[in-house]
Amino acid sequence: MPDGNRDQIYLSIDYGDTYLQPLLLAASIARLPPDLLVFLSPSSPPAPPHSKFLQWRQYEDLDFERLLSEPRTCLANSYVIRKALIRKHFLADVAAHWVAKWPGSVLGRCVKGGVEFEVDYAEFLDEALVEGWELKESWARNEGVDEGHREWWVLKPGMSERGEGVRLFSSEEELRAIFEEWDPLSDDDDDEDGDEETAAHTGDEHDVSVSQHPPALSQNESPPKSNGKSNGIITSQLRHFVAQPYIHPPLLLPAPHPLSARKFHLRTYVLATGALRVYVYKRILALFAAETYQAPTAGNSGELGRHLTNTCLQATGEREGSVREFWGLPSAIPSLSPKPQTGSSGEGEGEQTGWRERVFVEICAITSAVFEAAARVSSTHFQPLPNSFEVFGVDFLVDAGGGVWLLEVNAFPDFGQTGEELRGVVRGLVEGVVEVGVKPFFGLGEGEEGEVGAGEMIKVLDIDLGRR
Repeated sequence: MPDGNRDQIYLSIDYGDTYLQPLLLAASIARLPPDLLVFLSPSSPPAPPHSKFLQWRQYEDLDFERLLSEPRTCLANSYVIRKALIRKHFLADVAAHWVAKWPGSVLGRCVKGGVEFEVDYAEFLDEALVEGWELKESWARNEGVDEGHREWWVLKPGMSERGEGVRLFSSEEELRAIFEEWDPLSDDDDDEDGDEETAAHTGDEHDVSVSQHPPALSQNESPPKSNGKSNGIITSQLRHFVAQPYIHPPLLLPAPHPLSARKFHLRTYVLATGALRVYVYKRILALFAAETYQAPTAGNSGELGRHLTNTCLQATGEREGSVREFWGLPSAIPSLSPKPQTGSSGEGEGEQTGWRERVFVEICAITSAVFEAAARVSSTHFQPLPNSFEVFGVDFLVDAGGGVWLLEVNAFPDFGQTGEELRGVVRGLVEGVVEVGVKPFFGLGEGEEGEVGAGEMIKVLDIDLGRR
């Protein structure tokens, strides 16, 4: 780590997000010595070589060459490689390998096992699922079973984000119909339907180097058209998929809460620093679906507003009030089953009164395990650097019995979905990141637990991966 001298610190804070940018600037001014700060604009000359330099930008705008060549003075807000966490099929692989190595791990009971496969077009689905025994066995069990007792699955594109491409299915026919919907039109159909609206899928843009980016479409080029009402999704552009058992029933808040009977998931902001410390930001958010929850059926499986809780999928009007603070949810949930929770303190404590505390303990344990698992069993695809930090949006679901499930890990989360009313949550997060992720690197002391911001960053993992 750099010495604690009083050298100037050059800051290039250009996040390209009108919601987050002012919070980043304010936190830097408030938490770092103002007399040492030199703010660089996009048009400014670069920071002098080997000077103390903080980059806080979008992934594709970061100077990774400088980051790697100046490990003691240059700090950036992203790791270079972290596919093991943020790509859904990689994450499922990490959990499976870790549990095989450590059968008692918390990941064994908080990550739904799944079927990974690659497919370009619907006609190749049979070939892609040759080894998908779990799916085939489930479909066989579903034959002749009424809809209310079917086993449902959720399809997730491995490299999509914000809920794009997530679908529900319970039979081979339903899965095939999904992929047929995403098949590109033939040239003949393209000519006949030339004025249909189309959209390109950007893929996992936050985890490929600049040299690996596919060439952008020129103004005169159009992305391939998809078949039917697929929202611009094209199978061949997604290719990697994971199918996992659908978690039903989820925990629902009781009436008279204004969001009662709506499914929700928990968005947890997680800070990883260096190689490797991991912190959970205590101010967790609860993101609610736009519509009341119903068990999936063939009739409503396409009504994603009941099943998906990604607020970015909701219209502006629907989104209002759909995000709440986790610790502000009711402390008593009568519907919770009275099963003991790992990490609960003591016995005889009512299940209904301590559910939030127990969920938080589980979230911390799961977060610790998944980051260590990625670092230990998938070191090729997760390479923490000592001069990087990154904030991830980690999503969890609580089932009707109070069990906590890891859904996914998101890089560069969309903080704007938090909304204006809860802007203070993000402000506190950014201040905590500066305290425990930035100041120590530049020799400005460790963020103390009692300090504003730092006190809400709960350290859940501290391991030495031997990277200097």
